[in-house]
Amino acid sequence: MSSFIGAIAIGDLVKSTMGPKGMDKILVSMGSDGYPGEIQVTNDGATILRSIGVDNPAAKVLVNISKVQDDQVGDGTTSVTVLAAELLREAELLVAKKLHPQTIISGYREAAKVAMQVLTDTAIDNGKDNEAFRKDLMNIARTTLSSKILNQHKEHFAELAVNAVLRLKGNNDLELIQILKKTGGSIEDSYLDEGFLMEKEIGHNQPKRIEDARILVANTPMDTDKIKIFGSKVKVDSTAKIAEIELAEKNKMKKKVEKILSHNITCFINRQLIYDYPDQLFADAGVMAIEHADFDGMERLAKVLGAEIVSTFDQPDKVVLGSCKVIEEVIIGEVGDMRELGITESFAVKNAVVNSAAEAAEMILRVDDILKATPRQRGGNECY
Repeated sequence: MSSFIGAIAIGDLVKSTMGPKGMDKILVSMGSDGYPGEIQVTNDGATILRSIGVDNPAAKVLVNISKVQDDQVGDGTTSVTVLAAELLREAELLVAKKLHPQTIISGYREAAKVAMQVLTDTAIDNGKDNEAFRKDLMNIARTTLSSKILNQHKEHFAELAVNAVLRLKGNNDLELIQILKKTGGSIEDSYLDEGFLMEKEIGHNQPKRIEDARILVANTPMDTDKIKIFGSKVKVDSTAKIAEIELAEKNKMKKKVEKILSHNITCFINRQLIYDYPDQLFADAGVMAIEHADFDGMERLAKVLGAEIVSTFDQPDKVVLGSCKVIEEVIIGEVGDMRELGITESFAVKNAVVNSAAEAAEMILRVDDILKATPRQRGGNECY
């Protein structure tokens, strides 16, 4: 009976979060020191079940099926958990009436077949009618968001979600949809960009906008600023010898950059860092260089651009370059004059902030060492 109790308890835990009037749960993680850590407010079943610790084996089964539901279709995690818990609740009553579990299982299988047939008969496919298909997608998105914290903004986010999915043109790989989170602004400021966004800066003295770009996507070391001699030990008797080694490293990097430029590109995007010297070489050639792109972002970017990620540059004719209409650097968020934006702060507050911060910094800078004094031993006759 303990298996029934554990699974039913999981269902009861998330049952109150279902539907547009579902309640929220406060999740409190435990810090390393035993005190409460991060606090999260949510009514998403997948988040709740993923965050709680479960010891009961039957309860773990329900947690696992919610994860499978989330991975396969991305919704219905609460529903599948509650339905399974209610089936077990009814099974508990039947077992108490001496009905064999295998008999109950056979009945549930027959009921599942009937339910699936009803779903099949009532389903409507508007895939051939673009207008009706979009309307169905909007209704699905609204229904899904009605039980989320975003329910007050469901029209806005339903529009964003549907437009993003339709851009995939039938591709079911949702990893192609990139979500960037930026602090500041309101939730209504969220938008779907027409292109691909990367949270990276373009190199110094390089073009900030390129049209009809030819792009080489790579994963290669471009860090010539440091001497790297692996598996050997080098001794030198003067700084001139070190300068010769550094010069050899620079010449090696220069040849590498020349090989990259031989691909007739206008933009170079690298998975790893691009140090100052190669960055300057790209600037001199008028090529835009973007460094340290995250790995997942690189995979997604290569698919979007139709490019291959390369690490060697000896055969330019066999490299597949990416292309796009425009690459440009943009600023996301509000940047403007404080007076025009109506932002006013107290002079006394700002004056005190500057003075106090300067005094505190000056006080710390004057310290050259920190001494800890040993507490003085007190005798038995001394007063405390």
